[in-house]
Amino acid sequence: MEDRFDLSVPSERWLWKRDTLKEPTILQSFAFDEVAEHLYVLQLTPGGSAAGDLCLNRLDHRGDRLGHMYLRGFGHGVSMGVQRTTDGIVWIWTEADARNGYGSGVTRFRFFHGATRETGDVHVRHPIPGSTGNQPSICQATGRIAVRHRMNGVPRYRIYDLDTFVAGDYTTHVADLAQTGTHPDPTVPFQGYALHGDHLYQLAGTPYDPETNPPAGRGDTHVSCLDIRTGEVVQRRRTEAGYSLDHREPEGMAVCRTPQARLCMGFASGAVGARKFSVYYKPRA
Repeated sequence: MEDRFDLSVPSERWLWKRDTLKEPTILQSFAFDEVAEHLYVLQLTPGGSAAGDLCLNRLDHRGDRLGHMYLRGFGHGVSMGVQRTTDGIVWIWTEADARNGYGSGVTRFRFFHGATRETGDVHVRHPIPGSTGNQPSICQATGRIAVRHRMNGVPRYRIYDLDTFVAGDYTTHVADLAQTGTHPDPTVPFQGYALHGDHLYQLAGTPYDPETNPPAGRGDTHVSCLDIRTGEVVQRRRTEAGYSLDHREPEGMAVCRTPQARLCMGFASGAVGARKFSVYYKPRA
């Protein structure tokens, strides 16, 4: 699968300053069920960061909330994925089994409005022994799963065939590569990623700050692309998407293929205790 998104293409706005998430906190990541036209969004619960307590929202493509559920002790919600099987069952993939607020493994489960899940309620997978900070992304185009993780504190990606992974075989993988090239300033925080085809897209940046990242400069957010076959950085661009937002913190990436292929980026805005979210995207050129 050779097609990739050109990061120099101007971003377009999809959702703008929505306040429809269940909790008043920042979105962390999101993913799409393209068939049902559902958008799933993860956010930390108020005060839940240390324990890894998350709220999972199900929205329609207008950003209106259709339901929610709680995940206790799962992680930080750095990334997530949606898997729709051939029999029509929809599985949500997230990190799980939080240690120091981040998932030590990954899991999948079905969405049930109003439900609460503890780590003990799900099958937690630990595909990479000795790793920390495990965070999944699903490529619906190729049927693959990427697991971002840390080995001795250093972030990497390992990519598997999803069916093989679900069967419990973690010994065979498609690719293993370092996280690299996220931002010109290596101290700027990583904010999400998405696997699509033979490429992996990364998001990095900080919220507006009057001294270190003033709004007049339109932000320091960068989007980058890695080729999973070589591990090389193919492209990196600064994005001014959503520059007029207050706060403007980049959070989460996802690919939606319908009605057209879109590389989506999330942005948080608003005051503490009353956060809003926006989604911008880069169309396939």
